[in-house]
Amino acid sequence: MGEERGPTAGRLIELVADPGTFRCWDEPVAHPGADPAYTASLARARARTGLDEAVTTGRALIDGVPVALIASEFGFLGGSIGVATAERITRAVERATAARLPVLALPVSGGTRMQEGAAAFLCMVRVTAAVQAHQAAGLPYLTYLRNPTMGGVFASWGTLGHVVLAEPGARLGFLGPRVYEELRGVRLPPGVQRAETLAARGLVDAVVPPEQLRGQLRRVLSVLGTRPVPQPAPAPGRPAGTATDAWDSVRRTRREDRPGVRELLEAGADEYVLLGAPGGERGALLRALAVFGRCPAVVVGQQRGGDRPFTAADLRAVRRTARLAEQLRLPLVTVVDTAGAELSVQAELDGVAVEIAHCLNLLTALRTPVLAVLLGQGSGGGALALLPADRVIAAEHAWLSPLPPEGASAIVHRDGGHAAEMARAQGIGAYDLAAVGLVDQVVTERPDAADEPAPFCSRVGQAVALALGALTGTSAEQRLRDRAARNRRLGDRTQEPPAG
Repeated sequence: MGEERGPTAGRLIELVADPGTFRCWDEPVAHPGADPAYTASLARARARTGLDEAVTTGRALIDGVPVALIASEFGFLGGSIGVATAERITRAVERATAARLPVLALPVSGGTRMQEGAAAFLCMVRVTAAVQAHQAAGLPYLTYLRNPTMGGVFASWGTLGHVVLAEPGARLGFLGPRVYEELRGVRLPPGVQRAETLAARGLVDAVVPPEQLRGQLRRVLSVLGTRPVPQPAPAPGRPAGTATDAWDSVRRTRREDRPGVRELLEAGADEYVLLGAPGGERGALLRALAVFGRCPAVVVGQQRGGDRPFTAADLRAVRRTARLAEQLRLPLVTVVDTAGAELSVQAELDGVAVEIAHCLNLLTALRTPVLAVLLGQGSGGGALALLPADRVIAAEHAWLSPLPPEGASAIVHRDGGHAAEMARAQGIGAYDLAAVGLVDQVVTERPDAADEPAPFCSRVGQAVALALGALTGTSAEQRLRDRAARNRRLGDRTQEPPAG
């Protein structure tokens, strides 16, 4: 599996950079105190690769956007990271931070350099600290994991990307298969460390052939480089309209052909790039970078489908996405459309309820703007976990309930036969939710989103764009004060939103 090597560092730079734009930053390196055998190995590596170390760094343009590049070379001692290698990487990241450049890291490595022992191993902390400072400055850090990326590199700067891409078939992992077998006495199961396996678990955002990497990077940089256009804040007040029959809304949102978050991105966003999520295509979560009306955002949404239980792993991915938005200083858009969190023994052992609590805690405190879209079903804690926000947009037939109406009926009436009655009595519809302070805007369905998916999603996208424009035009301090006041009023029908 994955024994063929991909392009060299030089060739990969040629594939991703605009022609003739790469400018090398490398300074001469020294390896003081190296023993004769190690010195000879370094000399052979230099002669074989034409490089003086296992990494080369510099500045280039990708579709006209200036980017700092850090490219490993496997031909130089297996791309291993010694003290001098780590210093070169650290200086490149620091230089990019000072110049406010995005960083694209292209690691390929067997790990830290065994000839330099603990000193080289500890340098992963040095590199990680530089990456953390870069991200703290609100600058994009992107990584493309090549075959292989292992050990300390994989467990530090290789996987810290805001977007983590990988080469097809690449071996990615913490412990090499030979070392694993030596230490554990059994072979590592095949496929465990394969890029595609990690992508299916949401640990890698996309598997991209080297020849397609430039196009993927261009899309990511385009979204991240979009500058928001502030919009005036909407007038305070609760949306006016005629409440729909709640049970009718529940049935409409359960239609298999009702549009979901993917269709919202297709018809409502100007552009978007999908990111990895647990379960891949069949998972219950979708993550993306997107632009709505010149406002870039990070999107995390629940993907429709009865065979997609919303798991503890999904909720951990929600929190990862929220932190991504905060690091990039972009708004977070959450899209709620779920029949509920997974109900199983495994879910209890995985701590699904604990994960819901952590999501609620994180979203209420997030400094970046948060916009929630209640697109369809809003059942239980799985929906509630994504709803703390500065502003909430709801589809006309969307609803929110502690349990599906059948479950509420089972509690109150000891059977599921009173589901319609419970739906109508509990105030779960979009306009009912506006009355208790959750929903700020209702997007009409004409008469059903499933009957007009593209126009409906376009209207939701327009509403998202306007709301994001208003939120990004407000200072973080004012937004947090407003959010705290909003949360304090939730559930109270007697209080109107404050004016101004």
